[in-house]
This record gives sequence, structure tokens and C-alpha cells, in this order.
Amino acid sequence: MRFRFLAGYARQTSALTADFASSPSAPGPSAGKRAAGHHAGHRHRAIFISDIHLGTRGCKAEYLLDFLRHNESDVLYLVGDVIDGWAMRNGFYWPQAHNDVVQKVLRKARKGTRVVYVLGNHDEFGRQFVGLEFGGISLCDQVEHRLADGRRLWVVHGDIADGVILHAKWLAYVGDQLYDFALWLNRHFNTMRARLGLGYWSLSAYLKHKVKNAVAFISSFEHVLAREARRHGYDGVLCGHIHHAEIRTVDGLLYCNSGDWVESLTAVVETLDGELRIVRWNEILSPGEPVPHWSEPEPALAHLEQHASASTRSDAETSPMEATA
Repeated sequence: MRFRFLAGYARQTSALTADFASSPSAPGPSAGKRAAGHHAGHRHRAIFISDIHLGTRGCKAEYLLDFLRHNESDVLYLVGDVIDGWAMRNGFYWPQAHNDVVQKVLRKARKGTRVVYVLGNHDEFGRQFVGLEFGGISLCDQVEHRLADGRRLWVVHGDIADGVILHAKWLAYVGDQLYDFALWLNRHFNTMRARLGLGYWSLSAYLKHKVKNAVAFISSFEHVLAREARRHGYDGVLCGHIHHAEIRTVDGLLYCNSGDWVESLTAVVETLDGELRIVRWNEILSPGEPVPHWSEPEPALAHLEQHASASTRSDAETSPMEATA
């Protein structure tokens, strides 16, 4: 959800960083490991992305496209608010980059990735098609993901835990307009940073993270979803909605939030070893790469393969799994 106080957690950095759960078997607040480096050619058991908001000017489609180019998975979960139906009611905005993201997701489905689209409040127009499959993409309101260690994750967008969405939708629309202004300000702020040779940093996310009401809302949201996950018999929950990436223990359950692609540029991945990580993609590694139609064969990216090979050699010399202060 792109509304009120929603803090997408961002740090000022020119490198890509990743947050790690302390252990796939015993997640907790101490999950503070980080790694830096270029994530070229990574393969995961599962990738979770949410709150892309295609169809809005705030969507960072180029960053997401670059992330999808460099990360493959057995399962790709789109955890709601992928296409922004709310924004499209007020005017149509669909640049080529947004179309490229759709083509890339369709290509992944065609090449064998299981793609699951969990619908949210901004793309609620799709809920009438729940249970159907389009282009190899399954539509649903919620779904279960089983981790490598056997734990069951409840994958849901999260708007069911938002009282404003449930009981005062008109207020959500008003807040949505205010949020658009914050993103407009953020866009111009980062244009200025780019001219100074600095990387992307979310001003709007930083400001919202400092607002007490935002912090209180996030905490309440997390506890509500954790209680619902327990009530349904799950071991944890993975959601989006509040644009605040997180992996931690809430009320004794694993709580994961995949963040967003309008501010914090984050995803949650489950590695082949079953470890959950937050990946922050604040840098485009392959600018200007062509995006073929989903039905066409993908051109070989030789320089990416070389990059991945160099990265593998570097990883062999220095482990990226060191904790930092």
C-alpha cells in the first residue's frame, strides 16, 4: 500500500546491501548480518517482491527490471500492489520500463519459474479472477510457502491488517494523494543527487521513518498479522503493504516484509540453503540492456557471465557473511 506514514527503510549508500535473518531455523531480532557486493547471476529457492505500483511515476521499474535480470528463482511471489489500479483511475501512465517489467515476469513464467500473484488493495480489480491463471501466472488472495526447513509461511499482501483500508477507504484515497506528493518530492531530490554523482536514497522514506505515528502503525501492523498467522496455524507470515522491509520475530512468529519498489527498492529472497534475506537493489548493474518480447529467446549477456564469474572468485577469497556493527 502506498498510503500514510509508510516507511520504506532506506540507507544512504552507493553499494548494494543485503540484510540476513540470523538463522533460517531460529529467526529473531538479532538478524543483523549484512553483505555487500554485486548480485550477478544469483539463484534462489524463492523471491518475494511487493508494492511495485506499475502505472505510477513513483515506480522504480528500471531498478526492478535490473534486479529480475540478475536473480532467478524456482518460485517468484508478487505480493500485491503490483499494478496500481487506484492511480490509473485518475490518468493513464505506462512508460516502456513498466512494460519491460511485465515482459520480464512473463518470460520467467515461460522459462519454468512458478509465478504466483497475491493480490493487494491497489490491484484489487484482479480479485474477481482469483483462482485463474494468465500467461503462466497464478492469481490468489493468499498462499502458503514452505521453507526449506519445513516451516509454513503465510504469504498475503497485508491490507487485511489495515483498519483504514477496511473501514475508511475514502481516507486511504486521500492519503494516497498525499503520498504521491511525497514521492514527487523524492523524485526531484534524487534527480539533484544524480547530477552530483550520488546514488539513489529515499528522502520520503527517511522522513516517514522519523514520524512517531508511522513507527506505531508499523508495529501494530506487524503484531496483527503475526496473530492472524498463528490463528491460521502458520509458522510465520510474509507480506508487503507498508513499504517497510523487515525480517524478525514478532510474538514468537517469523515476520517478513518484502518492502517496495517506489522507495526502498527491496525484496526478500530464500536462498538455496533456506536462508531468508532482505536484498536492497539501489544500483542498476546493467543499464540499457534490451528487453526482448516474452516469447522470444533471450540474448546471451556475456559481460554478466564474466561479472558473475569474477564475483564467485571474490566470494571464495572473502566470505560476505560477516556481521557488521
